[in-house]
Amino acid sequence: MKRLVLGITAHVDAGKTTLAEALLYRTGEIRKLGRVDHQTAFLDTHPMERGRGITIFAHQAMLEYQNAAYTLLDTPGHVDFSAETERTMQVLDYAILVISGTDGVQSHTETIWKLLERYHVPVFLFVNKMDLAGADAAAVLSQLQQRLSNRCVDFSDDGTDAFYERTALLEEAWMEHFLEHGCLSREQLSKGIASRRLIPCYFGSALKLEGVDAFLNGLHQYTLSLPYPEQFGARIFKIAADEKGNRLSYLKITGGTLRVRDAVSYTAGDKTAMQEKVSQIRIYAGAKYETADSAPAGTVCAVTGLSRTYAGQGLGITENGAEPLLEPVLHYGIHLPEQVHPTDALKQLSQLEEEDPALHIVWDEQAGQIQMQLMGEVQLEILQRLIADRFGMEVQFDAGQISYKETIAAPVEGVGHYEPLCHYAEVHLLLEPLPQGSGLQFASSCREDALDKNWQRLVLTHLAEKTHLGVCTGSPITDMRITLCAGKAHLKHTEGGDFRQATYRAVRNGLRKAQTVLLEPWYRFRLELPTENVGRAMTDLQQMGADFQPPETKDTGSVIAGRAPVAKLRGYAAAVTSYTHGSGRLVCSSDGYAPCQNAEEVIASIGYDCDSDLANSADSVFCAHGAGFVVPWNQVEQYM
Repeated sequence: MKRLVLGITAHVDAGKTTLAEALLYRTGEIRKLGRVDHQTAFLDTHPMERGRGITIFAHQAMLEYQNAAYTLLDTPGHVDFSAETERTMQVLDYAILVISGTDGVQSHTETIWKLLERYHVPVFLFVNKMDLAGADAAAVLSQLQQRLSNRCVDFSDDGTDAFYERTALLEEAWMEHFLEHGCLSREQLSKGIASRRLIPCYFGSALKLEGVDAFLNGLHQYTLSLPYPEQFGARIFKIAADEKGNRLSYLKITGGTLRVRDAVSYTAGDKTAMQEKVSQIRIYAGAKYETADSAPAGTVCAVTGLSRTYAGQGLGITENGAEPLLEPVLHYGIHLPEQVHPTDALKQLSQLEEEDPALHIVWDEQAGQIQMQLMGEVQLEILQRLIADRFGMEVQFDAGQISYKETIAAPVEGVGHYEPLCHYAEVHLLLEPLPQGSGLQFASSCREDALDKNWQRLVLTHLAEKTHLGVCTGSPITDMRITLCAGKAHLKHTEGGDFRQATYRAVRNGLRKAQTVLLEPWYRFRLELPTENVGRAMTDLQQMGADFQPPETKDTGSVIAGRAPVAKLRGYAAAVTSYTHGSGRLVCSSDGYAPCQNAEEVIASIGYDCDSDLANSADSVFCAHGAGFVVPWNQVEQYM
C-alpha cells in the first residue's frame, strides 16, 4: 500500500486551506465542505485561526484514495509563521504549492519555493481561483516558468500528443522516447517529478471543486512509493502541548515500526543522553485523534512520553535535520505583570520556545527584561493572546528592534589561552569571511600530533554550541568559516571545560582584531497600489535605498517588486494605506542579510561596550607564582 506524506503550502490568501478542505471532501474524509470565511474549516482547529481566517499551526489529516494512504499536512501561509512551514518541510514526501490565479507568484511564494528546493521536496502546483475575473491560465503558467522553474508544465491535458511533446522538450532522453513511441510512460513522468526535473501544474477552483478531481487523480498517478529501511528511525518536526498540557512530539517514522512502550534513546538539546518510553501514539485528523498500538514507516503521528526532544531532531538511524534557513528579523522586550517574577515567567515561556525554536527567548541582563525574536506584528498579537490563554499572563511588548548580525571583512587569527591554577588549554583559530547567507562553518586543520583528536572534536563542539556575539553591537556573528589551526593541552591539568574557555576566548579575540561588517536584514516586497500613487511610492523606495524593478501595470493598478532594508520598510505598510486611501497593499518576506547602510549610526545607537561584556571576554588567563591573572586581548601573543 502506497503511504505518502503530502504538505500543502502557499502564500497567504491563495486558497490553501480551501484546497485541503476540497481534497478531504472528495475522498470522503469529511461529509460537509467547511469554509475559512465561515470559520468552519476542518483543519483550522484553533480558535485564533478561525477568528483570523489564517493557518497559524501545522495541522494533520488522513485521506485514502484508491488503495493509497496519504497524510496531509496543512502549513501556515502567512509570512510571520513561515518558520513552522519550514520545520514541516523536513518530513514531506511531496508538496502541494497553491498559487492564486489572480495574484500569481508572490514574494513569499518564491521564499517557499527556495525552501522546497533546499529540502529537495518534489512539487505539484495547483493554480487556484481560476473562476475569478482576471485569472489567465497561460499568463500564470508563463510567470511560473519565469519566476519558479522553466520545468513547470501544464498537466491539464496529460495523455495527449500536445502534452507529451511539451514535456519531452525538457529532457533529451524523454524526447528520444517520445519520437520512438509517441508518448512518455507514467514511470518516466513520475520519476521526473520525484527528482524535481518536472513540475506538474493543475488549474481549477477549490471553492467550487473545479479541477480538484483531476488534481487528486494526478497526485495519485504520478507519485511514487518510497522504500524504507527495517531499522527504526524518525524525525521530529513539531513540539506541542494538548489541551491537558501533555507534551507531544510530532514525528514521521522514517524506518521500521514504532510501538507503544518502545524505549527510545536520544540526545537532548543540552547533550544529555536520554532513554524514555513512548506512552502513547496518536494519529491526528484535525482536532481529533485516534490512538494506535504501532506506527509503520511513512506514518506521521504525535507521541507522548518524550520529555526533551526538539524540532528537527532525528531518532534511531535518522540524522538531525538541517538548521532552519528562515529566522526572525525583529526582537521584542516583554513587560510582565507586576505580580509575575521574571524567573517564573522565563520558565513558562520556555515551553513556547520548545514549540517554536525561532523565538529564542532569553533574559537580557543589560536591559533587565525577557526578550523574544519574532517575524512580525501578526505573530506578536497571536503570541500575546497565547500567553494569556495558556499561562494567565497579560504581557505587553515594547516597540521592538531590528535583529542585526556581524561578520568580518578579511581573514584573521584568534587565540585563546586559559591557565588558572591546575588548568590548561590553548586554542588558535582562523576566522575567514564567507559569501552572504553562508552562516557559520567549522573545520579543523590541526595535526593530531599537536592536539589529540578527542580534544579537536571538543573544540569543534564548543564552537557550534554557543551563539558567538560580535564586538560592535553584540549581535550574533555569521557568514564565516572558523578553522581550528593549532591547540595545546596538558597531560595532567587539562579538563574539558578548559577548552570551552579557550575556544570562546579565541573566537572573541579574533573578532577584536578583525574589521567588522555590520549586517542588517532585508525584506523582499511586493507593493500593489493605484497607478496615480506610483510616483510617490518610487520616491519613498529610492530614499530607503531599495532595489526594485520598474512598475508593472495591471488591470487594477500598478505593482512594484523589489527588496529593501527591514529598518526602512518597517511601518511603511501603514503609510501605503494612508496615501492610497486603503487601496494599496504592501507584502513582505524575509530576504536574508546585507551590509548595513548606516552602520556607524546603528552602532552608536546600540551603544554596546564589548570590554564590559565579561560573559564574552576576548582576554586570556595565564598563571604565574601559583595564581591566575588576566591578560588583555591585544597583549595575549606576547605571553604565549
